[in-house]
Amino acid sequence: MKKLFTMLAIAMLPFCNIIADDSIPSKFKNSPLSISLELTTKYMWRAIEYGDAPTSFAIINYEHKGFSAYAEGVYAFNGSHSEVDLGVAYNYKWLTVGVNDYYYPSSVGEKDHYFKLSSRKTGHYLEGAFTFAPEKIPLWLTLSTYFWGADKKPTNDKNAYSSYAEIGYSYSFNDYNVASLAVGAALNKGFYTDYEHGFNVVNITAKYATSFKFGKFHLPVSASYVLNPYRNKSYVTLSIYFNSKQL
Repeated sequence: MKKLFTMLAIAMLPFCNIIADDSIPSKFKNSPLSISLELTTKYMWRAIEYGDAPTSFAIINYEHKGFSAYAEGVYAFNGSHSEVDLGVAYNYKWLTVGVNDYYYPSSVGEKDHYFKLSSRKTGHYLEGAFTFAPEKIPLWLTLSTYFWGADKKPTNDKNAYSSYAEIGYSYSFNDYNVASLAVGAALNKGFYTDYEHGFNVVNITAKYATSFKFGKFHLPVSASYVLNPYRNKSYVTLSIYFNSKQL
């Protein structure tokens, strides 16, 4: 679920490459395809926890002239959570518009229902998202809504249209040290508030991103303090990132 926001976070890190720049073939540098891996101590998305173990995020990404597409697999080390996400987006200057498909596979070895696409029975969640990020101001504003799929009201099985807004600010100390603060809120009675309450602040995240240096190599890392006022819970997470090319 975190792909769009991971892209925004990684975009602030020009060092997102553990390989020394002069060791990459020039043809590969120009490829629109890339792969990346994130390892995190705990999977947090909009201050909601998924699984109860360290988690890996494997991503295949395509980017060309403002258009991007991705496929992402999310797997907790102990099997407590798994997820397959697909998405497309288009960026023009300060605006990014995207559509994401979130799906949660069944346990290993069990028959799954990936192609069950009836709106009343599907396990897919389709989300539309808009992100505004001014080029000269280190701010971003994201608005998103589930518009189709398993996001249903528990009382009448109709679409809940769970909606979320987030505003964030980042400050770059230098190329390798970035601090950011994001505040997110549920806009209606939906997924983020258990379909029981309307507007609520559900996410306050402070993040510091830096890198471990090994000679010419930089390994991107980040630490986050995450607070969910609605659930009255807080977390601290650590993530490391590997990317096949610089962003």
